[in-house]
Amino acid sequence: MILYLHGFRSSPQSFKARVMAQRLQALGRASEFICPQLPASPRAAIALAQQLVAGSDAATLSVIGSSLGGFYATWLAEQLGCRAVLLNPAITPLYDLKKYIGSTTQFHSDAPFEFKPEYIDELEALAVAQITQPARYLLLAATGDEVLDWHQMVAHYPGAAQHVITGSDHGISEFPDYVDEVLAFCDQSPGPV
Repeated sequence: MILYLHGFRSSPQSFKARVMAQRLQALGRASEFICPQLPASPRAAIALAQQLVAGSDAATLSVIGSSLGGFYATWLAEQLGCRAVLLNPAITPLYDLKKYIGSTTQFHSDAPFEFKPEYIDELEALAVAQITQPARYLLLAATGDEVLDWHQMVAHYPGAAQHVITGSDHGISEFPDYVDEVLAFCDQSPGPV
């Protein structure tokens, strides 16, 4: 099973989520892919993710996270012992997202939602200071990310498989070029727990 977690203000309609879904569909593996709409509350987002993968074997589970979804994917991988692919992941969202406290909108629908002050504390509770099993992680970090610092990403995942993309952007516009690399990683054994 592959659980895809989108970023802040994003949705299952994000470019990378659609690329993943289309590639798995083409491979006859559409039933292996789950990409929920995540609630604004980090606690609720993690609870939903845990519910969706409940009973899954870590050896056959991969979590792909983009931006804030990468922050969530890291926490889940540490808790569950599964693989995680991180696409320009947020490293310090509890600081980066403070400016969004209040009303905002989703990118793909303009639907309004509230990002509450207590969500910063919820993010802090999910912070992973250091990964424990680097072999379970694949990082794709773009040097041209206009939102997050790729240097922080690389430093946060020492020893993990890392693909630093020269240029590109936060959305990884060339993601179709990397989707098979991501799937190959997802299909590997997760390594020791």
